[in-house]
Amino acid sequence: MKRTVLFIHSAGPQGQDLGSSKLSAYVEKELRDTYQFIFPKMPAPENPKYAPWKNQLEKELKKLNGEVILVGHSLGGSVLLKYLSEESCSLPISGLFIIASPYWGFDEDWQLKDFFLQKNFEEHLPKIPNLFLYHSRDEEIVPFSHHKMYAEKLPQAAIRELEGKEHLFLNGLPILVNDLRSGC
Repeated sequence: MKRTVLFIHSAGPQGQDLGSSKLSAYVEKELRDTYQFIFPKMPAPENPKYAPWKNQLEKELKKLNGEVILVGHSLGGSVLLKYLSEESCSLPISGLFIIASPYWGFDEDWQLKDFFLQKNFEEHLPKIPNLFLYHSRDEEIVPFSHHKMYAEKLPQAAIRELEGKEHLFLNGLPILVNDLRSGC
């Protein structure tokens, strides 16, 4: 039986060559022989609100059986961290992979209160054996300082600080695929 990867996309326009579409297509293509890949459309990505995203995430999780690997790109990563630190999830999670995610409330440009993490969120996360954080050092969309804040809060995470300015990873993210293959 194939293991399941649930990929939660970014905010903003989605679809052919937009948002997380190229990154998710790359990951799916690379892993399709050994993993079942689920890439749900999240509600109103151009004007996201946490409650509808949480509800959609819960629907997707309820459809699954066995171990799951969670991948969140940008807002998708923020949503996964918020959900996992505030809700109970009965599925065993073998890996959590957070890519270029904003740490909401960290600075004045990132103040969508809907997505703020509770204080000490890291203490409320379930035990996840494989936790990875990815971020480009010179990214212009989500500042690298957000990644550093997550790295500080989640010292157990494997940290992947990437050269360049990538946020959308239009040509894929080979290190993510390698980590998925070797870690989960």
